[in-house]
Amino acid sequence: MKTEGTAEGIERFTSPGKGRGLRALKHYKVGDLLFTCPAYTYVLTVSERGNHCEFCFARKEGLSKCGKCKQAFYCNVDCQRGDWPMHKLECSSMCIFKENWDPSETVRLTARIIAKQQKQQLKDQVVPETARAPPCLPRGRELVNQQEKDAPAKTAAAITKIPTEVTQSTTSQKTQTEKTAAEKLLTVSEFESHLEKLDNEKRELIQSDIAALHHFYSKHLEYPDNAALLVLFAQVNCNGFTIEDEELSHLGSAVFPDVALMNHSCCPNVIVTYKGTLAEVRAVQEINAGDEIFTSYIDLLYPTDDRNDRLKDSYFFNCDCKECATKGKDKAKMEIRKMNEPPKPETIRDMVKYARNVIEEFRRAKHYKNILFFYSIVELLEICELSLDKMDAVFEDTNVYMLHMMYQAMGVCLYMQDWEGALRYGEKIIKPYSKHYPAYSLNVASMWLKLGRLYIGLEKKSLGVKALKKAIAIMEVAHGKDHHYIAEIKKELEEK
Repeated sequence: MKTEGTAEGIERFTSPGKGRGLRALKHYKVGDLLFTCPAYTYVLTVSERGNHCEFCFARKEGLSKCGKCKQAFYCNVDCQRGDWPMHKLECSSMCIFKENWDPSETVRLTARIIAKQQKQQLKDQVVPETARAPPCLPRGRELVNQQEKDAPAKTAAAITKIPTEVTQSTTSQKTQTEKTAAEKLLTVSEFESHLEKLDNEKRELIQSDIAALHHFYSKHLEYPDNAALLVLFAQVNCNGFTIEDEELSHLGSAVFPDVALMNHSCCPNVIVTYKGTLAEVRAVQEINAGDEIFTSYIDLLYPTDDRNDRLKDSYFFNCDCKECATKGKDKAKMEIRKMNEPPKPETIRDMVKYARNVIEEFRRAKHYKNILFFYSIVELLEICELSLDKMDAVFEDTNVYMLHMMYQAMGVCLYMQDWEGALRYGEKIIKPYSKHYPAYSLNVASMWLKLGRLYIGLEKKSLGVKALKKAIAIMEVAHGKDHHYIAEIKKELEEK
């Protein structure tokens, strides 16, 4: 096992049969912080604009909007200035395309990686009108960006990019010689792309993303050739991270190179959580010096075959961890309804196929567009209820496919503000969730949190307090006791 790089308490090494990986250099207890990693680059999801700062992801009221595009929001002028090197890629285009501005997060993230690697700069001292940092508008007053104050009174000049040389893997390394704080152990250029393993459908999707990149960013980027872009998009697809809040609602996407170095296990010994745009990696099992550090790339609710299908489809490998080898939890996860005459094996097989098709339909709709683009909210609830009725003939309520559709139905009820309906589904979900997921699971914590808030909202205070305390107990390990999410939940308890 070859050692390739070290940081405090951890090291990069060659893991037998897995390639690059991370291992511990010392002992870590459950809840210990192993390391942190700032985002190499990131984007806030469009649906959270106005609720979270585009730069630091802080959640607060009274954010100030970009004075030009009116679509990006910031805590203050410092956050606006901090985000400007990246936001300038989009600001003018957002003004031009307006309601037709809809590049995917993958496209936006990739554009920022290209800009960062090129170290895009203005050649002239003058700041062109089309590129000038737009003012924020806090409290009704216009704050003028310092860059605008210092610019000479000249006519607008064209933006000139520093030319780059395309390499086989991504863009030129000539303009990116120093590692960033996010690349202590792994650089973005070292990301695996698995390009040779992509099927035609995945290649066509990437070509669509490349076309969108050219369409929306043509004024501000000097592009690598198509072959290099194909590799870069494949790298982002395999190594990008989803940033979520305490209820696992989607906040945005990011690239964390050192975090991406960890290999997968369905029995992970660490968990990744986020503090703004900083990734934090904490132990959820005892880790000894010399142990490899494993995270989970996927939702661990599902049985072994499902998990490995997902890993094969997205990451091009099968897992050989202890849980996958023994399939120890599969029987409980696939519990069949007890009847006088047990269902035939082919009946069970057909129902599993039906359930997986329904799940994939939801997943694809969410991946390509907001799911409400395809279905009305009433249709979504009907799909969930019809699926539950059909599966109920074969599966117990604790079966993971039933739980999946209950979770979808609960989400629809929350969207419709049907609090009692959401609570009914949540109460059915929480006990089997606690059984099927590993200890200190964020999925379990978020469900306790949702239940707690529902109970309190429906004036069931004692149940709500118990649920919130159970959420805190998990989150103090996964997020750390000083995380602002925990402080917010404790404040909710004090106010009740």
